[in-house]
Amino acid sequence: MINIKTFAQVREITGEDSLALPLPDGCSTVSQLKSMLAARSANWQQVLADGVLCAVNQELGDDDSQIKDNDEVAFFPPVTGG
Repeated sequence: MINIKTFAQVREITGEDSLALPLPDGCSTVSQLKSMLAARSANWQQVLADGVLCAVNQELGDDDSQIKDNDEVAFFPPVTGG
């Protein structure tokens, strides 16, 4: 299982604050996880296309970050400020 958390606009658009999904064989990077999530719904496609950031086990990650069973992957929008 992979534990997914969403924050801010990602949560609002997907309608999901957290979910646990089986990690398919061969899914070992954030990029592959994003592809799997995008296949779930148009809402996931939208947020993932908008340059969403991620953290793996509470450490900032990127598309090449490795994931494995029981990891937590969080998705959140880029932070902006003035």
